[in-house]
Amino acid sequence: MSAKKVLVVGGTGYLGQHLLQGFSEIQATTPFALAFTYNSFPPQPLLLAFPTSFAFHVDLKTGLGFDSISQQFGQPDVVVNCAALSVPRACENDPDAAISINVPSSLVNWLSSFAQSDNTLLIHLSTDQVYEGVKSFYKEEDEALPVNVYGKSKVAAEQFISEKWSNFAILRSSIIFGPQTVSPVPKSLPIQWIDGVLSKGDKVEFFYDEYRCPVYVKDVVAIIRTLIDKWLSEGKKMQLLLNVGGPDRVSRVQMAEAVAQIRGYDSSLIKPVSASSVDRGVKSPADISMDITKLVQKLNICPTPFKDGVKLTLAAEASM
Repeated sequence: MSAKKVLVVGGTGYLGQHLLQGFSEIQATTPFALAFTYNSFPPQPLLLAFPTSFAFHVDLKTGLGFDSISQQFGQPDVVVNCAALSVPRACENDPDAAISINVPSSLVNWLSSFAQSDNTLLIHLSTDQVYEGVKSFYKEEDEALPVNVYGKSKVAAEQFISEKWSNFAILRSSIIFGPQTVSPVPKSLPIQWIDGVLSKGDKVEFFYDEYRCPVYVKDVVAIIRTLIDKWLSEGKKMQLLLNVGGPDRVSRVQMAEAVAQIRGYDSSLIKPVSASSVDRGVKSPADISMDITKLVQKLNICPTPFKDGVKLTLAAEASM
């Protein structure tokens, strides 16, 4: 059997790099032909780390670069779209850019150009920010009423994919946390940031009234791998929408407390404040915790409890 072709769109990002690592670790048992796209960050460190993978420069706004994938790599069996303008404030400041990057129109148009286009499974990363944030444990069938441009652009992307593509899985992900990547990403990582500020011994403010279900990055990789295996073994089209969060609903204060407890920091350094006391230049939903029953039942995966994920993250950082 020839190796299945997997294309990771946004391969130099945080999840993208962890996916490349996850796929390269299973090459002995399940060979995949791997390719990834990049835009602003050079792919050299990743090509050194994953020498059998292909890198393609692609501009998602215009679709420039997709043709060279067709010529050199061919039609992918699976596309995992991790590319996004995901900083809510940046989306608020430039709604046009948010829509042009976050709604994958150039990607879907390119996939449609293949004769047997629906043979490709599209796994698309969405966000918990599609929910309004006025209750706990949202289910997939709850109405998506985002409060900011980022959430609105991701809802538009979900609608676009479900209308224009017949073989997809949309993953509404919460905050993804875990170890740093092979080629360190420029954005600050949540657990590492908390660890860094608390280690200085200064008092730091954290929101006590903003709730999320942070998910450990290696669980997200396992979920994507499981979806691909399921699709390959069953051989039928997929049309799936899943909440992808961890099992724990935590506030920013509780996230900081977990780090302090594991590291032995003084918990009085954590100063609880209301999210409404800070102007972040963008509206942020208060409680977008998610019910992950469907994820657990469909894929038989039980995501890592938050505290365990924090321990794994800090242990990995210590060994780097």
